[in-house]
Amino acid sequence: MTDVTGEPVDALHTLFHSDQGGHEQVVLCQDRASGLKAVIAIHSTALGPALGGTRFYPYASEQAAVADALNLARGMSYKNALAGLDHGGGKAVIIGDPEAFEGDRRTELLLAYGRAVASLGGRYVTACDVGTYVADMDVVARECRWTTGRSPENGGAGDSSVLTAFGVFQGMRASAQHLWGDPTLRGRKVGVAGVGKVGHHLVEHLLADGAEVTITDVREESVRRITEKHPGVAVASDTEALIRTEGLDIYAPCALGGALNDDTVPVLTASVVCGAANNQLAHPGVEKDLADRSILYAPDYVVNAGGVIQVADELHGFDFDRCRGKAAKIFDTTLAIFARAKSDGIPPAAAADRIAEQRMADAARR
Repeated sequence: MTDVTGEPVDALHTLFHSDQGGHEQVVLCQDRASGLKAVIAIHSTALGPALGGTRFYPYASEQAAVADALNLARGMSYKNALAGLDHGGGKAVIIGDPEAFEGDRRTELLLAYGRAVASLGGRYVTACDVGTYVADMDVVARECRWTTGRSPENGGAGDSSVLTAFGVFQGMRASAQHLWGDPTLRGRKVGVAGVGKVGHHLVEHLLADGAEVTITDVREESVRRITEKHPGVAVASDTEALIRTEGLDIYAPCALGGALNDDTVPVLTASVVCGAANNQLAHPGVEKDLADRSILYAPDYVVNAGGVIQVADELHGFDFDRCRGKAAKIFDTTLAIFARAKSDGIPPAAAADRIAEQRMADAARR
């Protein structure tokens, strides 16, 4: 493996075990002039070019960054497959504190990153993720035509968080239909952990549908943005307090991954987990722990696919109504997964994996 300058770098071979998903390609990128250090992971191109966002995060080590990229890329393969897209899965992570890169310094780093993505010749199509924004994709696109999530002024669709939230809301409606026989959140108590780019749009959908909403976020300004507009929204002191809230019907993790783990699952009061965060299951087996507690889990990569549906459509000439129609189908897909889980006697996460893996396997045989 080499960096973008062609110089040898550590392959971090110890991370490439079979249980990480059999990725097709992993590229470590470095540009000393701009300070860029990034990882691009391509899990599968069976269904088409790998598509996934770019995360900008201050990882503790390169190993941690590679591990995150591998997990996220694999999740994108499954997400794109179940969303019905002709795309495989990929993900990129930029190592660093995004707040430390401003102005010209950020521009130079993003241009270098764009050159790195372009060097893959279209095998990977990038977009926004945690720590990156529409304006960043506009910069990346100056060096790379395989860039989505751009602003409307630059030929893009703009903020994908709008349809991501809409898709999660459809997943919640499907969960309500499956569990309570009615696809409405009216009168249900929903806890949303993380009310940033996606979470605050989700809150709007929930309130419009008549839900009782409690929120929490590590950023005080994110909480204040909602409570000033909606004084009736309750605020939990932190995520632990939220998941222990008495009478909670639905828990929506909408921040970083690993929200469902050995510490949180035993104390969850909610009957449903359905949120926007990627990789919510901290490790294999958590999905069974949820099922053992009769907690219905709507697989994260199924319900949060609205954003990737949007950015994929951008490649062919964006039409919001067409995308919203596709995102609305997350309701039916989620119900189908619950039905498959029941018929096969397995957790919904395993049922979703089986359906996605079958589509990828069928494509690979063609």
